[in-house]
Amino acid sequence: MELSAVDLSPVPNDGAASEAYANTVEAAKQAERLGYSRFWVAEHHGMADSIAGTTPEVLLGHLAAETDSIQLGSGAVLLNHYSPFKVAEQFGALDALAPGRIDAGLGRANGSPAADRALGTDRHVKNPDEDHAEKIEAVVNHLYDNYPDEHPYGDLQIPRPGNSVPTPWVLGSSPSSAAIAAELGLPYCFAAFIRPQFATQSFERYREQFQSLSLAGSADEPQGILAVNAVCAATDEEAARLRSVAEASYKRMQRGVVGTRPSIEEAIDELGAVPEPTPATLDDDEWPRAISGSPETLASLLKQLADRVGVNEVMIQHIHATHDDALRSHELLAEGIGLT
Repeated sequence: MELSAVDLSPVPNDGAASEAYANTVEAAKQAERLGYSRFWVAEHHGMADSIAGTTPEVLLGHLAAETDSIQLGSGAVLLNHYSPFKVAEQFGALDALAPGRIDAGLGRANGSPAADRALGTDRHVKNPDEDHAEKIEAVVNHLYDNYPDEHPYGDLQIPRPGNSVPTPWVLGSSPSSAAIAAELGLPYCFAAFIRPQFATQSFERYREQFQSLSLAGSADEPQGILAVNAVCAATDEEAARLRSVAEASYKRMQRGVVGTRPSIEEAIDELGAVPEPTPATLDDDEWPRAISGSPETLASLLKQLADRVGVNEVMIQHIHATHDDALRSHELLAEGIGLT
């Protein structure tokens, strides 16, 4: 099984964005050294005091200079905020900086009303699925220079390194995003840390409706990644203790408190107890929002979930109290999977 990671660039307590970015660079270097397949960075707006990951297209350029071989990408560029041509230009430039190593992960999400207004985003699109599919198709056509000469965009070009082209991915957390990826014949990454209950249904729809070679840059066959929130530690009990931060953060989100990250002690206090360890075997229909365990337990859990949806690559999103906890989790998980 292949292992990848997505990083939110969390701001350390009493820290600043510079420290968050330095930690992301360190995590990317570690992931490359440990044998992770990809390292993606996220886009969130309006939470800069806690999450510095706002501009993946900027951060990826720096990561390209700090790494040598690992695949780098966006998890995701929020395409509802931007012009497809501008996004294609950005990723063409990134691919020129790191030829053959760039994934253009394309998604969508609304932030706070203030953030959306500041980004010039219409929150009330008549048909959001159709609009999103059209934007993804436009990005891919620009990336692959696939507009015919008579098209209004036929004479537009983007920066290129030569023969390399960024790999477009559709990212989402619902069957509708899976249908878009299938219609366009593009690789698909499902965010199980957002809506885990739709994982099986989404991948089933993706495979059933997949149209091979329907678009320039489309895949020959379905290609998927399952993204999960996972915490690894030396023992199942310690991993569950560390997982309390992710569990408490989700509880806060349910109360409308977004972007904050408690300490382990604060998380346990808010939850009322240390979470129970994730069982080594999950029921067939059980999809936890976050899982945890020792290297052996977590390797087994990830294989169970990957097998359910028929993928061979899992991407780890983590919510940890400290950067050191996150690095140690990635290291132990690599050992459990057998990357090192």
